[in-house]
Amino acid sequence: MKKYSIIFCLISIYTFAQNPLVTHMYTADPTARVFDDKLYIYPSHDIVPVSEENAPKFCMPDYHIFSLENGATWKDHGKILDQNEVPWGKKNSLGMWAPDCIKKGDTYYYYYPAQPEDGSFFRRIGVGTSKNPAGPFKWEKNYIAGVKGIDPGLLLDDDGKAYLYYGGGDDIYVAKLKDNMKEIEGEPIKVEGLPSSYKEGSFPFKYNGTYYYTFAHVFPEEGYTIGYATSKNPLGPFTYRGKIMDNIGNGTNHHSIVQYKGKWILFYHWWEISGYSRLRSMRADYMEFKKDGTIKKVKPTLRGITKPTIGDTIQIDRYNEIKGAKTAFVDGNEPKGWMVCDTKMMGQVKFNDVDFGNGQAKTIAARFACGQRKGSFEVRLDNPKGKLIAEFPVHFTGGWNTWETMEVDVKEKVTGMQNIVVVFKSMWGADKIANLNWLILKD
Repeated sequence: MKKYSIIFCLISIYTFAQNPLVTHMYTADPTARVFDDKLYIYPSHDIVPVSEENAPKFCMPDYHIFSLENGATWKDHGKILDQNEVPWGKKNSLGMWAPDCIKKGDTYYYYYPAQPEDGSFFRRIGVGTSKNPAGPFKWEKNYIAGVKGIDPGLLLDDDGKAYLYYGGGDDIYVAKLKDNMKEIEGEPIKVEGLPSSYKEGSFPFKYNGTYYYTFAHVFPEEGYTIGYATSKNPLGPFTYRGKIMDNIGNGTNHHSIVQYKGKWILFYHWWEISGYSRLRSMRADYMEFKKDGTIKKVKPTLRGITKPTIGDTIQIDRYNEIKGAKTAFVDGNEPKGWMVCDTKMMGQVKFNDVDFGNGQAKTIAARFACGQRKGSFEVRLDNPKGKLIAEFPVHFTGGWNTWETMEVDVKEKVTGMQNIVVVFKSMWGADKIANLNWLILKD
């Protein structure tokens, strides 16, 4: 028996996961880490200043932490440090730039740059500790002595030694940390072997016995790119190997690289949601190594990295294939993002890699808007003529910007990883059938 109902759409601390990863706030400089097989991101936070008077170019007041829940949902753990809570920091500076977090033993160490109250340098780097990767953190009363610069990037080597890379400009520095992870051992040294021109956004890691130093690199003719260099010593000298990502528009880029569930992922930021390079959104795409250890250049995608499962939001507009439909910024009172629109008769959108698990999905919810009288859209497996698993009867919702959430039965048990195709149909010859924002499998 066909069943459907109209339900409300609730917004919570759980946010969508295709590119960009979150849209309820602006996030930049994403440092990703895997702790105990769970993926976390430690980004910075862009805001629009309350007043433009005396506001810096980038307005960044605090830090949040995100973790990947289920298969494709990012949980916002909330604010963990406000600019005015930095014990040694200048108040109301809006200068909380790119952070990092690393685990040694059973303790998590969170490193961040901020403007010092004593005016001793443009940025100093502080540290906090916690027994939980999402905090709360206990913040050290003073910044790390001997370190002057931005963008801390941490490397914990196989022998337990830790290294702090930092700086912005033509020169980047590295310092060995003492065992307490709060002080440096000796003096910082310049990282040798890097190309000239502006660099920042240090992110080091080790792969197959080789140290990779990756960084944001500004080419005068191109702008921000992501480059990398390699060495057999964490202190260098390094050999420049090329670009991981080309410039993706005017403005900055800043990244991190982790291996998660057997695949390498490049995290970075872009500003397609805001259309303004000072209001950025973090993204992620898969990255591959060649046999010789060099890195294949990454091209940004809309689809991203995640595999939605039951309870996750499937953003259909982050499609793998589309025909007889378009995408555009979502209209009406909806969270920032995109929608599938201009859906023609037999228009179709394919979305790959949806995990149906053991077949516990009983219903599918869809968020749609409709400005005409009657139509439908179907959810099928693999292709437009594949097995029909759900059908949504479309009705007038009040207009193309007036949204409702409908929930219908899954027609039969579906298991495992599947590609789904949404097919739009009109019963009155309408040129536009429905605008579709997302689907959710429910048990």
